[in-house]
Amino acid sequence: MATLEIRDLHVTVEADNATKEILKGVDLTVKQGETHAIMGPNGSGKSTLAYSIAGHPKYTITRGTVTLDGEDVLEMSVDERARAGMFLAMQYPVEVPGVSVSNFLRTSATAMRGEAPKLRTWVKEVKTAMEDLQMDPAFAERNVNEGFSGGEKKRHEILQLELLKPKIAILDETDSGLDVDALRQVSEGVNRVHASGEVGTLLITHYTRILRYIKPDFVHVFANGRIAESGGAELADKLEAEGYEAYTKGGASA
Repeated sequence: MATLEIRDLHVTVEADNATKEILKGVDLTVKQGETHAIMGPNGSGKSTLAYSIAGHPKYTITRGTVTLDGEDVLEMSVDERARAGMFLAMQYPVEVPGVSVSNFLRTSATAMRGEAPKLRTWVKEVKTAMEDLQMDPAFAERNVNEGFSGGEKKRHEILQLELLKPKIAILDETDSGLDVDALRQVSEGVNRVHASGEVGTLLITHYTRILRYIKPDFVHVFANGRIAESGGAELADKLEAEGYEAYTKGGASA
């Protein structure tokens, strides 16, 4: 069973000609088949955690470890992390002009699987996944995220997730900017992946609305660059009722 282990993670970023510490000692374990929801106010460090694990050069890790199945993730390049089984669905997916969705997906699958998928089988895989997400087949010939609506970008991220089948998926505010129908379609995609039991999911969100569709095994409250509290799905209900004030009033947000 694949396991992502984060221990005493400290991360800084350069801002306004100063070094600012964002993460101040994060400990977290995510196992294959589990869904963990990370919740917290703006600026608490949720997205910093996601991008630091993925290897974004903006963030400097000053202390701590991140391992996947005992292998040092922090020593890997970004593409090595992806091939090892790490997946990041970004809050703001970038456009890739000149690269079609179909070519992008098949190239990514080839990198993950170590060989190109057989074309006939692959076409069926993509068609089925797109139908499940209620995506127009013509979507496959468009350039990656170019001119996509917010909902189309997020469905494309989940399409990648379903086809690539990583060990650990980090979903950074996947619910951001989605209407009710798109939220339901995206959530159903995440649930299909979860049902396989093959993917550990780290779901980062501000709000509980996506948790009406995706039931987490664990909920973690992020505040001031740390995990302030962990619990089951009932913790999300507490946050819905009471907000984050109890976690942030003791110090400024990171």
